[in-house]
Amino acid sequence: MAKKSRKKKLPLAYKPIGFALGWASGTVAGLAFQKTWKVIRHEDNAPDALDRDRRWGEILLAAAIQGAIFAVARSAVDRAGAKLIERSTGTWPAPDKGGRD
Repeated sequence: MAKKSRKKKLPLAYKPIGFALGWASGTVAGLAFQKTWKVIRHEDNAPDALDRDRRWGEILLAAAIQGAIFAVARSAVDRAGAKLIERSTGTWPAPDKGGRD
């Protein structure tokens, strides 16, 4: 019974750790996107949706690249954090069904 109760509490305890990891992955993804955009377009600043002088294609390309980098960074950091928790506690920090909340 104690193991079952511990298993229910661990995902809740992982929330603050997951939040910190998510924040860190967002920061890393932002830096990676800036460097990637500079390599692709040789520009320091990527276009923003409200840049009047940019075309739709540039804006959507930048958004797609940024989204892909963010998703990869977040997944890598989430997975590494979950594996670390599992190694240190013996319990996977997410419900058995998985998926993002």
